[in-house]
Amino acid sequence: MTDNTPHFTSVAKSMELYHQAGGIIPGATQLISRRPTRYAYGFSPAFAVSAKGGCFTDVDGNEFVDWVSGIGAMILGYCDPVVDKAVKSQIDTGTMYSISHPVELELAELLIERIPCAEMVRFAKGGGDACAVSIRIARGTTGKDKILFCGYHGWHDWYLAANLSGEELDDHLFPGIDPIGVPVALKDTAIPFAYGDIDSLASLLEQHHGEIAAIMMEPFRSQLPPTGYLQAVRTLANQHGVLLIFDEVSSGFRPTASGAQPLVGVEPDLAVFAKSISNGYPMGAVVGTRQAMQPAAQMFISSTYWSDTLGIQAALTTLKEVERRDVPATIHATGQRLKHDVSNLIQQHSIPATCEGVDWHPYLRFDGGHNTALINTLFIQEMAKRGVHMNTSFYINAAHGDDEVQKTLKAIDETFLVIRHGLDAEVIPDLVEAIPQTEAFKRLVR
Repeated sequence: MTDNTPHFTSVAKSMELYHQAGGIIPGATQLISRRPTRYAYGFSPAFAVSAKGGCFTDVDGNEFVDWVSGIGAMILGYCDPVVDKAVKSQIDTGTMYSISHPVELELAELLIERIPCAEMVRFAKGGGDACAVSIRIARGTTGKDKILFCGYHGWHDWYLAANLSGEELDDHLFPGIDPIGVPVALKDTAIPFAYGDIDSLASLLEQHHGEIAAIMMEPFRSQLPPTGYLQAVRTLANQHGVLLIFDEVSSGFRPTASGAQPLVGVEPDLAVFAKSISNGYPMGAVVGTRQAMQPAAQMFISSTYWSDTLGIQAALTTLKEVERRDVPATIHATGQRLKHDVSNLIQQHSIPATCEGVDWHPYLRFDGGHNTALINTLFIQEMAKRGVHMNTSFYINAAHGDDEVQKTLKAIDETFLVIRHGLDAEVIPDLVEAIPQTEAFKRLVR
């Protein structure tokens, strides 16, 4: 193998801070997805000090092209000048008041104008909170308790209760994470169903007839749904008097400036947004039909900082900019280029992999048999050595331009050389210096 390994710049300070954090923060990070063990421990950075556009700089002074995009929160790019200017201006006039601020209405009206199912709006500060709010509304509106779900919906008890039921969700959580603290009494209140299998969903609705408040699901993740599938889900929900909730936190406003609904041609009763709604500022929203949402006026759904104007102003400005700049078109074009060029590199190096998925969130799928997890880890490790921070997917934002793409493609080209050598010489395990990756959890959605 030709030695193409770059001079590796240490992430020693990142690792030092990570170990320090382990003594004062349970799990060392506030977000499980940020743990260095989710990437390439000892090679991937753990602490950043600044970010701009599509890149960040870590505590060791290394600059990385970032394809994680703040776990999907950055849609315009880090430190977007228009959004940040609006937020700074809001700071100058106050961020929290004893009464409401008109910007709340302005954002609510924009969401109603923009999102097909939206007739009423409630705010939150993150995706998990917003999902929990939607479940509270669904249960309160229908007077029923059980939830059928597909996909990932946050950390709250209603959702993690599924892990109390045992076999069907083995390894659903991250390795080392258990449903500790979730009341056992919630067992069988959250029931998973397999994405794309309309017959199994129909069977569950019949099995739990009259007990289901809502079908909670990601409309898609990395692949578009089978033709007619979501329409069939909508029909079943109507037939059984069940609310349909779309969790659009991850997909957000990358598919279109109005979210997923115009793309799939199905309107849910409720929809949940966070992440890219505000380009990195804390914000979440639940929108829905008047019939589904109005009963929430009598429900206890309240939190002081849900009316904090910084996230609201950031969301208002971000959504306007997404439409003004036609951000989805930019992101789609970048994704198409990545899929095309990475696929060519896969073919050139005869790598057992594909680059596929929706244009706004393409991903690499390695097929190395029993070595697949090791190849995933090796890929992340070698990309980190070359200044590219990613897992095996691309969370594209509008600031990812030609320079970021070119640097990434060069890094992939070199990394594939390493993988090819490992496969030919049967030394993949020897090349992996980081902790091998494991599947995070079963999303039950593609």
